[in-house]
Amino acid sequence: MLRRVLLSTLALSALMLPASAEEVFRAKLAGHALLPALSLVTPPADAPRDAWMSGKFTGKVPNHNAMSAPGDVGAAYGSHPTGISLPFIGQPVQGMSGFAMNRAGDGSIFTLTDNGFGSKINSPDALLFFHRMKPDFDAGTVGRVETIFLRDPDRKVPFRIAYEGTESRYLTGADFDPESIQYLDGEIWIGEEFGPYIIRAAADGRVLDVYPTRLDGAVLRGPDTPGTVVPALAGRDFRVQRSGGYEGMALQPGTNLLWALLEKPILGEDGKPEGDFLRIMTFDTGKKDWTGESFKFRLSDGATAIGDFNFIDESRALIIERDNGEGDPSLACAEGAGDKTACYPLPARVKKVVLVDTSQRDAEGFIRRIGHIDLMNIEDPDGKALVETAAKRDLTGKFTFPFFTIEDVMRVDDTHILVANDNNLPFSAGRQIGKAADNEFILLEVSDLLNAR
Repeated sequence: MLRRVLLSTLALSALMLPASAEEVFRAKLAGHALLPALSLVTPPADAPRDAWMSGKFTGKVPNHNAMSAPGDVGAAYGSHPTGISLPFIGQPVQGMSGFAMNRAGDGSIFTLTDNGFGSKINSPDALLFFHRMKPDFDAGTVGRVETIFLRDPDRKVPFRIAYEGTESRYLTGADFDPESIQYLDGEIWIGEEFGPYIIRAAADGRVLDVYPTRLDGAVLRGPDTPGTVVPALAGRDFRVQRSGGYEGMALQPGTNLLWALLEKPILGEDGKPEGDFLRIMTFDTGKKDWTGESFKFRLSDGATAIGDFNFIDESRALIIERDNGEGDPSLACAEGAGDKTACYPLPARVKKVVLVDTSQRDAEGFIRRIGHIDLMNIEDPDGKALVETAAKRDLTGKFTFPFFTIEDVMRVDDTHILVANDNNLPFSAGRQIGKAADNEFILLEVSDLLNAR
């Protein structure tokens, strides 16, 4: 009896430990594959002519001159050019914004492209689609097996879409911001940020249903939810932050519940974040309704958001946790620096893959953090890295993943996980200053992490 009490006390203590005190596990680079930044796809033949040139609305005025506006990382990140110009002829494959846990029959991975160019306003000509991809770590390449475009021929979307007046009714980044994906019984489930909504679609991209989010019985809205109008009061008219919807949505084996994880803390009535934690709501794919249960994930020091969320067994799951930085910390700009052409004003510092146990929760509903790997400190003794990271330090035998948005993680087998970045084409350059980030897929050997309990 005494032993049971002691074990219970130890378990409770583990749940109460701060995130910064959790165990850090080693990670070794086992494979590296690249999909070039400037990878484009052709729109469907029946898509509106408007969609054959994308990115026309990313500047102050519409631009219809292909590849005429140089991309850069933005003033907050040093205004570094990326070497790629807008608008694009065709649709950019973009960075990956989520991996599905289940694979297609041929072993390819379902992965998702997000809303296009970063906001509802600048993405009305960015078509929405998901892919089946196969990374080849021997060749160092990523094969795009198929791209499937989302469309709404049956008018399931509960608001007016950008291409409302067309027969094909393809969806765009002015309609939704899809950020997470799961594949179940031949159907696609997508976690979305603007609503936030959960979208159910057929494997051919046809929308079957759109579900608004409910927390404690009330509908959750964001500033970009259709129906939210200006002036809107943060915390009252909407509680989900902009770009704070479903960045991660895990499918639980056995139950087929979707664990929908918001990217940022929701707002209290005072309009401020309710705390340093994120909400998780569960959705029953069989009943096609919310279960009414919700849980919490505590962010570690310095983390501002999550990137992806996938189960590895019936209760344990992987969550990407990140800050808003990009670039190696050794190239951080000096305080007050006027010239930022060769430095990173906001370098990458917190880039983690966290292992959690959803079955272990404290009295306040916080799920247990078991430990994590540091994506800024990956071992590479075998020289698997295909590209170098710009740095003012010796990175021999070390690999880093210094990207702003790292949004894909999944279990591969008992010892490996797969991680990929969203390169925000053409607005991110975390690997090299002045060069747009490629879509990088990394295979990591993390047996200690996967075996931890």
